[in-house]
Amino acid sequence: MNAIKIANYTKVKARELQKTLYLCAKENPKRKFHALYDKIYRSDILLEAWKRVKSNKGSGGIDGQDIDLIVHQYGEEKFLEGIQEALKQKKYRPQPVRRTYIPKGDGKTRPLGIPTIKDRVVQMATKIVIEPIFESDFKDCSYGFRPKKNAHQAMAQIRKYSKKCWWVVDIDIKGYFDNINHEKLMILVEKRINDRRVLKLIRKWLRAGVMEGDQFHESEIGSPQGGVISPLLSNIYLNYMDSLWEKYFSNHGHLIRYADDCAPRRRVQVA
Repeated sequence: MNAIKIANYTKVKARELQKTLYLCAKENPKRKFHALYDKIYRSDILLEAWKRVKSNKGSGGIDGQDIDLIVHQYGEEKFLEGIQEALKQKKYRPQPVRRTYIPKGDGKTRPLGIPTIKDRVVQMATKIVIEPIFESDFKDCSYGFRPKKNAHQAMAQIRKYSKKCWWVVDIDIKGYFDNINHEKLMILVEKRINDRRVLKLIRKWLRAGVMEGDQFHESEIGSPQGGVISPLLSNIYLNYMDSLWEKYFSNHGHLIRYADDCAPRRRVQVA
């Protein structure tokens, strides 16, 4: 089987698994999934995860490994076999993320936490497995970092509803990723997942800490921007807000959310 056929095969197998998990979760909104960990280290899932991480490129983490080093020196097959064995033997330990800063439009900087390539692959494999479960619960008003959803669709909805509204409120949650409460997040994750090995993985990533230069900082709150799993965890956290809006405040207007950016719109009568 050549490389192209293998790539297509892993994509198909990953989609089959995701479809099955999504349909099971959608059919029973109260179902908790308990047999997921062994799916994360399946060869086809790890290979698909590696393909996605590789295509996203990006710099390496604190271990100095980057994509080119793995491809041209270490060897992709050997790299994935090592990850698989570590997960099987429960010896996998994430490393702290590497702190870096990127400029924002207002002249300030945004902190990013860059995991190692190995950690990115394991996070991506976990995301492939658990994302469809939570996708079955996410509200239609959420557009950020979701399959088949994007910022253009969110803007289209804002334009659509703005024709019927007198005003739009733009909301951004300050320092959102840096201030996510770990315990509250895990309560929400546990509503759908009770595989303790998967829950332990997520907790390890949340608590892996940050290396800034030669200084280590513990991470008691937050989920680092730059982590593969962070956008999904952020959506799980804010889906609770979406649910509250839908249940209690939908009569006040429409909510459009892209990650931690929100645009509630309300029609008001003018005297």
